[in-house]
Amino acid sequence: MRKTQKKVGTRKLFYLLQSFLSEHSISMGRDALFKLLSEHNLLIKKRKRKIPVTTFSDHWMRKYPNLIRAIVPVAAHKILVSDITYIVLEEDRFAYLSLITDAYSRKVVGYCLGKNLSAASCIKALKMAITQLPANAHAIHHSDRGSQYCCHEYVSMLEANGVGISMTQSGDPLENAIAERVNGILKQELLEEKYHSFKEASEAMDMAISVYNNQRLHSSIDMLTPACAHLKTGKLKRHWKNYYSKKEVIMN
Repeated sequence: MRKTQKKVGTRKLFYLLQSFLSEHSISMGRDALFKLLSEHNLLIKKRKRKIPVTTFSDHWMRKYPNLIRAIVPVAAHKILVSDITYIVLEEDRFAYLSLITDAYSRKVVGYCLGKNLSAASCIKALKMAITQLPANAHAIHHSDRGSQYCCHEYVSMLEANGVGISMTQSGDPLENAIAERVNGILKQELLEEKYHSFKEASEAMDMAISVYNNQRLHSSIDMLTPACAHLKTGKLKRHWKNYYSKKEVIMN
């Protein structure tokens, strides 16, 4: 039977060695022990946290052109941007958040936290977003070229609801900058670095998105909350460098 190798941190090892050091009249402090172990490459190496890849675009399914390049919407329900990010759970596990954001108001209009990277969570988020679209909205859905967004069920749902399909053409984050930014806000400002369980993460997600939509002011939408901006029309003032190029096309 193969024995499991146990690893003891240097501080704990120093504590365990006290009797041995005293018995053999060895004078050694903790720092000296660190140095000795380091010289012999015996320090425990910290494991780097694995960062999961959420986008798999090397697939056979149809990929679509970027339809929103340089387009600036001046009302809600015109451009929906989608992305997937990971949420860290204990024991190096992850949950995966599928988000759909209105590009005009920055409001999260669809989301779902899933236990894996299957298309199911993306489809649930899309259903939520579509139920909020008014009739004849003629919206465009923009995403990366991940397999979740190219699969038959996802594409069929977009087509059945008259939503145009737009995708990034490279791995440049700027091609889906709004979605990336919303991901960052949620993870950096409103969510914990790690959750004990999927259930805890899911409950925290509901609260975070509610706070994000209804309480957090955005400098990119004239210091309004996304919920408030969602009810506006017309170009909103940005108080910082925007995501679009100088050659902008207004989308009514």
